[in-house]
Amino acid sequence: MTGDAQDLLFEVEGADGAADGSPVAVLLHGRGADRHDLRGLAPHLPRGTVLVSPQAPHPGGPWGYGPGWAWYRYVADDRVVPETLTESLDLLERFMGALPDRLGFDPGSVVLGGFSQGGTTSLAYALTHPRAVDGIAVLSGFLVDAPDVVPVTAEALEQVPVFWGHGLYDPAIPHALGTRGRTRLDGLGVQLHTFDQPMGHQVSLEELGALGDWMNGLGGA
Repeated sequence: MTGDAQDLLFEVEGADGAADGSPVAVLLHGRGADRHDLRGLAPHLPRGTVLVSPQAPHPGGPWGYGPGWAWYRYVADDRVVPETLTESLDLLERFMGALPDRLGFDPGSVVLGGFSQGGTTSLAYALTHPRAVDGIAVLSGFLVDAPDVVPVTAEALEQVPVFWGHGLYDPAIPHALGTRGRTRLDGLGVQLHTFDQPMGHQVSLEELGALGDWMNGLGGA
C-alpha cells in the first residue's frame, strides 16, 4: 500500500485485517534512505501491529547524503540546521493527524520511532507534540540541542515512555552522544528503557526483540 499524506509518501505493512483499535508503529528511516528501508522490520513487531513508514521530505543528494532522503541537515555533535528539522516536524504533524483517514481505521496505541535520523526526529516530535503518541522508539539516535525548536521539558514526555537502543561502538552517532540525551531525559523523570549492544550503527535482531517486548508492555500492542 502506497500513498501520500500532506506531501509525505509512505508505505504500510500488516494492514490486512486491521480494524479500529489495532496498534500502529510509525517508523522513520535514517539519513539517505527512503520509505522502503524499514519495511522489513514488520515481522519483528508485536503480532497485529500495522507498520507505517513515511519518507522524509528533504532530498539527500544536495547535502551529500546520497540518493535517498533526510529529515534534517546535520551540523555536528547534537546540532542540526533548525529550519530543516522544523519543516519535517510540521509535515510529520499533518501526517500523523491524517493516519485514521489514510489507514481506514482508528489506531489504538501509536508508537513513533525510527533509526538514526528517524529516531532523532521521532524524539523531537514527541517533545514538541506532547501526548500525541503512546510511545517513542529511538534506535541509534540523539536528542537535538535546539531549544528554540525542541524544548526539553518534563511535561512534554510526562506520560510517554521511551525505548532507546544504541550500539556501543556506533561510529556514526557515538554511544556517548546517545548517553548525553538519555541523561537529560532521565533527569526529567522520563520513563526510559535503554538497550545497548556491542555493535555499530545498525539494528540487531536482539534489539528488535527488546523493542517488541517493550511495545507489548505498553498494553496496546
